[in-house]
Amino acid sequence: MTRASLVVATALMGLSAGLFAAFSYAVMPGLRRLDDASFVQAMRAVNAAILNPVFALVFVGAGAATAVALVLGWHTDARPWIVAGAVLYVVGAFLVTGAVNVPLNDALDTGAGGAAQLRDAFEQRWVVFNHLRSLLTTAAFVCLLVSLADQ
Repeated sequence: MTRASLVVATALMGLSAGLFAAFSYAVMPGLRRLDDASFVQAMRAVNAAILNPVFALVFVGAGAATAVALVLGWHTDARPWIVAGAVLYVVGAFLVTGAVNVPLNDALDTGAGGAAQLRDAFEQRWVVFNHLRSLLTTAAFVCLLVSLADQ
């Protein structure tokens, strides 16, 4: 049961890290090429579309499955790696997203003013913190991969 829970956690963690990374190396560089009004419109559409059951399963599931794997694997050699993966994911996915990216998304969605002004208040900070959560969740994924090798 420990190995199965760790495989599920690792798979979900990889999907979550991959989503954040894809925004870093493909989505945001692509949107950067748009004019201000199109950028704001596209980001608003993405922010609405991402709130779906599949995203919820991956985003919350990665953390929950890692917690289950940690409980089941507490007395194994993999414990330090699972703990590291869990901490990196909580910081990278939940804290950074909740403290920075979601408030920026909300401000973009409800903000008044011109598109250039909205974009200026959003894009650079959102991208920097998305890079951070990409790095942290990828590191969490690597930790879980290593923990699988310790099983």
